[in-house]
Amino acid sequence: MVFTACAMAFAHGSNDVANAVGPLAAVVNVVQSGGSISAKVAMPPWILLLGGAGIVIGLATYGVKVMGTIGRKITELTPSRGFAAELGAAATVVLASGTGLPISTTHTLVGAVLGVGMARGIAALNLRVIGTILTSWVVTLPAGAGLAIIFFFILKAIFGG
Repeated sequence: MVFTACAMAFAHGSNDVANAVGPLAAVVNVVQSGGSISAKVAMPPWILLLGGAGIVIGLATYGVKVMGTIGRKITELTPSRGFAAELGAAATVVLASGTGLPISTTHTLVGAVLGVGMARGIAALNLRVIGTILTSWVVTLPAGAGLAIIFFFILKAIFGG
């Protein structure tokens, strides 16, 4: 379990930090270059540190609740099931990161936990919790898009352009 926890932590850092700081690095590059856009952007170390700190703070605050839902509410996890789920999720995330696919570590781990639960049959899954998770995934896409539009127009009004 220690091995797979370390593998999952590595996968989380290799993927989610990159997903979070990539747009920030692009914005910093555009500002520093006076408005020019380039295909490749150098990643300043301070941005990586900021992303790492953000992941740690997020895990320490709200991540505990997410981990509790994934680890206890979807299906009963034994050490062997937890090992299989974490190893499968970590391998998936690392492979996706290596190919440049921006996937969600949390979504991948939920899928892996569903997989070990389904190996015991549909009755082993808490379908109410799974429905809530799926609903939250559907709601967050338009919510994120809507908030991005609102923030864009607010910033455009403040800074012009």
